Amino acid sequence: MTNEILLILSLVVIYSGVLVMYRLFGKTGLYCCTAIATITANIEVLLMVDAFGMEQTLGNILFASTFLVTDILSETAGKEAAQKAVNIGIATSISFILISQSWLLYEPAGSDWARESFETIFSNTPRLMIVSFVVYAICQRFDVWAYHKWWNFTKKRCGDSKRFLWVRNNGSTLVSQLLNTVLYSFGAFWGMYSMETMLSICLSSYVIFIVTSLADTPAIYLARGICRKQVDETKVR
Repeated sequence: MTNEILLILSLVVIYSGVLVMYRLFGKTGLYCCTAIATITANIEVLLMVDAFGMEQTLGNILFASTFLVTDILSETAGKEAAQKAVNIGIATSISFILISQSWLLYEPAGSDWARESFETIFSNTPRLMIVSFVVYAICQRFDVWAYHKWWNFTKKRCGDSKRFLWVRNNGSTLVSQLLNTVLYSFGAFWGMYSMETMLSICLSSYVIFIVTSLADTPAIYLARGICRKQVDETKVR
C-alpha cells in the first residue's frame, strides 16, 4: 500500500474517529481525542516519508484533528469548552514529557532489549514536545479566538448565527495552521535539517494542512448535526 493511500485512509479514519467519539461520549469524547492526538502525533512526527511528490513528517493529520476538535467545541459548546480542550492538550504534553523521560532514568536489566530503541525515540522527544505544546498553546488559542471573531463577523453580516459555518471553520483554521506550520517546523527542526529541508517541510506540511482543513468542513457540519440530534433525544427523554 502506498504512502499516499495510507495518508488518505488516515484522514478518513481519524476524522471519523473524532465524530464517533463525539457521538458516543459528547464533549468528554472530544477531550479524549485531544489527549490521544497530542501524545501520538508528537511521536509520529519523528517519521519522515515521501508522498504526493513531497518529503514530509507524519503527525500532520493528527495535529489537524485537534483543530477540528476545538472548532466542534466552539460551534456546539462555546468558547470556554474549546479553551478547555486546549488546556487539556497542554497538560497532556507536559505530563507525557515528564513520564517518558522518567523511563530513561532506570538502569536496564541485562535481558532488556528495548532500552536502545526507547533512547533513540524519547531522547529527541523533549525538544519536540516542548516546542509542540508551546506552538500548540499559541496556535490553538489563536484558532479559538479567530473562530469566534469570524462567527461574530458572519452573524453581523447576515443576521443568522447558524449560517456560514464553513467560513468560520476554514477562516480560522487555515490561518492558524499557517502559524502552526512555520513556528513548529523551525522550532522543532532547527539544526536537525538543512534550511532547504525545513522549507520543504514547511511547504509540504502547509499543503497538507490546507487539504485537512478543507476536508474537516463536512466533519464539522456532521458534528453540528450530531449535537442537534443529541439535544432532540434529551428533549424526548
